[in-house]
Amino acid sequence: MATDEIPDETDHTGTDRVELTRDPESRIARVTLTDPDRRNALSTELASGVVAALDRLEGTDTRCVVVAGEESAFSAGGDVEAMVERADADEPLDDAVRHVIQDTGRCVRRLYESEFPTVAKVTGPAFGAGANLAIAADVLLFHADARIGFGFRNVGLAVDSGTSFLLPRLVGDNVAAELVYTGELLDADRALELGIANHVFDAETFEREAEALIEEIASGPSVALRTSKRLLRADSPSLGQAIRNEASAQAAVFDTQDHAEGVSAFVEKREPEFEGR
Repeated sequence: MATDEIPDETDHTGTDRVELTRDPESRIARVTLTDPDRRNALSTELASGVVAALDRLEGTDTRCVVVAGEESAFSAGGDVEAMVERADADEPLDDAVRHVIQDTGRCVRRLYESEFPTVAKVTGPAFGAGANLAIAADVLLFHADARIGFGFRNVGLAVDSGTSFLLPRLVGDNVAAELVYTGELLDADRALELGIANHVFDAETFEREAEALIEEIASGPSVALRTSKRLLRADSPSLGQAIRNEASAQAAVFDTQDHAEGVSAFVEKREPEFEGR
């Protein structure tokens, strides 16, 4: 897909519950969950909208993707109203399982597997599958009032949408087990302490501090950062294999304009100006 096909203005990706915007200068893309009346719950429509937005960006020169929830919530998680409707309609169990895999699970996986550096701006509650969507991002920035929890047990369910993979990678097996078994709702400081949040910013500075970090990521050498992301996410069985994977990947990055600019800037003792090429 050509770069100029990506929207530089608001684009609703087939639903009014997800908004995709992209700044042509910074090349920062923003995926915003826009169903605040339901606290941005991951309904079939919203989850599909997130996938569509990320698909629109694939293969472009986007430098960073930011995911956020509109108004006071990041995402309340699974669509409880839809769960009630399915139960009342005596929906077949296969349909419920299909929803987890094709809707919420696919949405979380699509963000996790995005080729670009990704940032979640968590300004309010992120629960259940919504918490998984947040931790599927590479970097999590928390508003001081944000909360996150994996309380599937509170609605009588086992974990889903990637919890069993994503959460232990962040906090370790034993802490993940406790969070799942108790359904503990973490405030921002506790999330920072456990390594879920990268930063916590207070109400007065959140937007300024978050945007400064997002711009710093976006101004980096994009090809190198995307390559580094692939290496960080790779399941290397040993240090030796990791080094070999890195060496192979580095060969392609050596030929980029940004590498040449980085070397020149180092020699000339100035800040590099990376173009993302």
